Amino acid sequence: MISFVVPAHNEEALLARTLASIHVAAKAAGADYELIVVDDASTDCTAQIALEHGARVVRVAARQISAVRNAGAREATGDLLVFVDADTILPPETLAAALAALRAGAIGGGARIAFDEPVPLWAHLTAALIIGYMRLRRWAAGCFVFVRREAFVAVGGFDEEVFAAEELILSQALKQQGKFVILRERVVTSARKAQRYRAGEMLWLATKMACGGRKAIRRREGLELWYQRREEKPGKTV
Repeated sequence: MISFVVPAHNEEALLARTLASIHVAAKAAGADYELIVVDDASTDCTAQIALEHGARVVRVAARQISAVRNAGAREATGDLLVFVDADTILPPETLAAALAALRAGAIGGGARIAFDEPVPLWAHLTAALIIGYMRLRRWAAGCFVFVRREAFVAVGGFDEEVFAAEELILSQALKQQGKFVILRERVVTSARKAQRYRAGEMLWLATKMACGGRKAIRRREGLELWYQRREEKPGKTV
């Protein structure tokens, strides 16, 4: 059985389309599955929307994406874990490709990504470079990761000592366990970060993370790209 784990914090705007896409993809694959939404301290209608779309809701108050994903994995009963972000659409062909890769001997993997809306040219070029490098290194983008449960447990799940880049750390660990693949097929994720942040801000964050290493991602502070919505008033942490 497949356990789909969807971490969500105040995702009422995009969650419904994500859950609908998972249902369509799983049914097209003819798979037995369960759908788990990990509601991380939401103050909007996230939990209600999840229930309306047939998901089991697990409530946490972690505000740390690695811990939220792990909480969902602990509640899952399937032998295959598929982590899908709440702002990401899973096409049927991508899930089918993931299942085919597993049948061919892979222990897990990720997929290419596409944006759901137009993004600035700098964001398009930057994303192409980053995604190309990640594919070369066989690192999964966090918005879509699939993995056999036994392999996930063997490496200890997502690293809860960090607040970002946990999918890269997991990818690296899983490569030591077996074949880890990045599919040619895509998932479709939200363009909101690329639309709301400027090129200089992204460059500064990337430079800070590259120079600071793991130390730079062990605290939530400084990682507002993941933990603070740009449209909200400065200083209000979400």
